[in-house]
Amino acid sequence: MIRANRRELIAAFAALGLSPAWAARAAAQATPSSVKMGAPKPFSWAALQSQAEALARQPYRPQAKVEAAAAIDYDAVGTIRYREDKTLAGGIRLFPLGRYAPNPVGSHIVENGQARAVPFSPSLFTAEAGHAPPLGIAGFRAMTADGKSDWLAFQGASYFRTAGAQDQYGLSARGIAIDTGIDGREEFPAFTDFWIERTAAQGYTVHALLDGPSVTGAYKIESVKGANGVEQRVSAVLFFRRDVERLGIAPATSMFWYGEGNRAAGSDWRPEIHDSDGLALLTGAGERLWRPLVNPPRPTLDSFADTNPRGFGLLQRDRDFDHYQDDGAFYDRRANLWVQPQGDWGRGQVMLYAFPTASETVDNIVAFWNPADAPKAGQKRQFDYRLSWGSIDPTVVSAVAHAVDQWTGAAGRPGAEPTQGARKLVVDFVGPALAGLDRQSNVIAEIGVSRGKLLTQAAYPVVGQRNRWRVTADIAPVGQGPADVRLFLKRGNKALTETVLAPVFLP
Repeated sequence: MIRANRRELIAAFAALGLSPAWAARAAAQATPSSVKMGAPKPFSWAALQSQAEALARQPYRPQAKVEAAAAIDYDAVGTIRYREDKTLAGGIRLFPLGRYAPNPVGSHIVENGQARAVPFSPSLFTAEAGHAPPLGIAGFRAMTADGKSDWLAFQGASYFRTAGAQDQYGLSARGIAIDTGIDGREEFPAFTDFWIERTAAQGYTVHALLDGPSVTGAYKIESVKGANGVEQRVSAVLFFRRDVERLGIAPATSMFWYGEGNRAAGSDWRPEIHDSDGLALLTGAGERLWRPLVNPPRPTLDSFADTNPRGFGLLQRDRDFDHYQDDGAFYDRRANLWVQPQGDWGRGQVMLYAFPTASETVDNIVAFWNPADAPKAGQKRQFDYRLSWGSIDPTVVSAVAHAVDQWTGAAGRPGAEPTQGARKLVVDFVGPALAGLDRQSNVIAEIGVSRGKLLTQAAYPVVGQRNRWRVTADIAPVGQGPADVRLFLKRGNKALTETVLAPVFLP
């Protein structure tokens, strides 16, 4: 995981909000005549795959870096703005180089099967007097129809993200993850060149060439902005230069500092700070799993084995403004990112890696699919999937209740001496599946514990709350833990809720 300042690393994603007039936007539907473009050259998806395959047979050469960009910090990069009158393809504006994005990328606009390069020129940008000059192109963003904000951005390594349904950036996607969670070995392959084609009023197909020490790749990312968020169809064709121990497909990167379940971790006055609050999984067998995110005391790696998963993703279920009280970062508006594999992905596991953070500016969470058969040098792999960025939880269905809150605290009876060497875990479920059930309905909690011991448990409806049940359990982890707890509510042989997979640490 990148442990640098997340806000600075991808600063330009949310910076430079510009407001062109409608006439300027209309003029930008075609390539502006003021932008000097390269000569048109044939471009195709098949040709890009061939290019990536040929590149994999060559020794890896790191991306060029503009050393002078190191002087352009977070504040300075905000003084360099892409010129409105040079907007490309109906809404594309380019990012300048800076300290946290010092590698120039190739940019091309595609129309009717012909690609024209966009060479860097300082005239593409304006720079405030007395500040750093523009030095190159670091990525791009797609503007909303009114030109006041952007909804899609690519910048830095293979990172990209969208503003979801509420015009608020949060977590990011990556083209690929290599050896994440293996100390000192993680690689960050980069998109070195982009080919951008407008496909709708708010739609673009982005082709990208990926290059890294262990892998090259051709990517096709079809993006459409709608009323409920952004939908993307991704096709990744990968060519491996060398063996990879831990391959991460469709990785999502997020931040979890603290929430209601670990209030002691927060030094800030705001009640909760996180981009996502849980990992959701819909397994190939149809089981619905929920793993609440935590800010662990040390790096952790969880694995959830599956075959042909139907979906997984990092979600922000808690969308109550009062729980965050942040009218600047708007954590209640952060997008969910839901991955739906297409085709046969076979055996593997969804992995969740986390490390400790004491700041909201550090992304400390990553989730991805790890195929069971690790790729070898010379192999080709293809993965197709859909990405959904929105505010509606795609995992909530009426047939099963879902977890809405999770707390930990001192074990034992309230008001009595705490039980030493144990913690209390509390999980609340909500949903129509719990309607009409009371303490006489023979509803019980099914709880299993690995690396620990279950001391006490209870399950009951929350007084005065409609269709809401609470599970409490005192858990004694082995050593410092974590104990892995698996729990759900059932009535007879019927599961009433999704299954919660929660880690329990001793303080």
